[in-house]
Amino acid sequence: MHTNYYKIDPFDPDIAVLTETAAMLRQGQLVAFPTETVYGLGANGLNVQAVKAIFQAKGRPSDNPLILHIDAVDKIYTLAASVPANALALAERYWPGPLTMVVNRRPLVPDAVTGGLDTVAIRLPSSLVARELIRLAGVPVAAPSANTSGRPSPTTAQAVLADLDGKIAAVIDAGPCEIGVESTVVDCTTPVPTLLRPGGITYEMLVEVLGEVEIDPTLSGAQAIPKSPGMKYTHYAPLAPLFLVEAEPITATALLKRELNQALATGKTVGVIVSAELAGSLPPEAIAFVYGPRGDTAAIAANLYTALRSFDNKAVDVIYAEGISDQGLGLAVMNRLRKAAGYRIIRL
Repeated sequence: MHTNYYKIDPFDPDIAVLTETAAMLRQGQLVAFPTETVYGLGANGLNVQAVKAIFQAKGRPSDNPLILHIDAVDKIYTLAASVPANALALAERYWPGPLTMVVNRRPLVPDAVTGGLDTVAIRLPSSLVARELIRLAGVPVAAPSANTSGRPSPTTAQAVLADLDGKIAAVIDAGPCEIGVESTVVDCTTPVPTLLRPGGITYEMLVEVLGEVEIDPTLSGAQAIPKSPGMKYTHYAPLAPLFLVEAEPITATALLKRELNQALATGKTVGVIVSAELAGSLPPEAIAFVYGPRGDTAAIAANLYTALRSFDNKAVDVIYAEGISDQGLGLAVMNRLRKAAGYRIIRL
């Protein structure tokens, strides 16, 4: 299959391009498109065969639910059997935006989208390109990240093509994604809303609206039937094994240097993902990617998947990453790093 490539202005998108790619979606083809979080692999969310094609293109397990993307708040009522008050409160504050809500589904939502669950995950993205594409398609768009399953998510069209070129009908390139990690997912069907996946809307922002939010045990590494994307044990992984160093900055520096020197002494080619503060004190043989200053979690999140993918063509034997505080957006960054490492964590 030939993958069509379209370059587009994120703030003034070419309607002709979006009309053409929306028609592809309606016809059951797969189109990768940008959102404010990561690039999504879109299909007509009401077309079972199109949805199944997503799983085939990604090599994604069929029990891993998909998110349905809509272009207006009121479209939630076409997909949800009921919309709890807590979901409405979150939608009023944070939609359009990087927030996905799990609600009870209507019968028209295919089992292929929900992994056979009675719930469906719904999001209204803030990306103008994404919303216009969905509006023109006239259907809810099922869209996981546009990458091979288990790999780091794509934040550029080039990363999409690295994984899916020749497997999908088209990719729309609107430049790099702003946030860089997937949307926050909240289960609104539980007595107390439950955070299933941290993202651009932080835990603290959820509490501000809801007062109380539980954190799903899978965020600490527990195994469970996934109720939303991103809940599998190992996910977002680069090709080489990744080890995550979690400690206070001074201790982390010492631990990281120890691990790097031991690995280099055995003749390994070593990659390392670090803060700007630590970059200058690394062994010169280590191949470093600087994700940003420790305090700038927005920059770290935006650079995270680029950092993980950057080592795939450098033939490194092992990668070490410096963790950050898991407050605010840092919780999403650390969630992705822990899963990318398969919970291989180095502590004091």
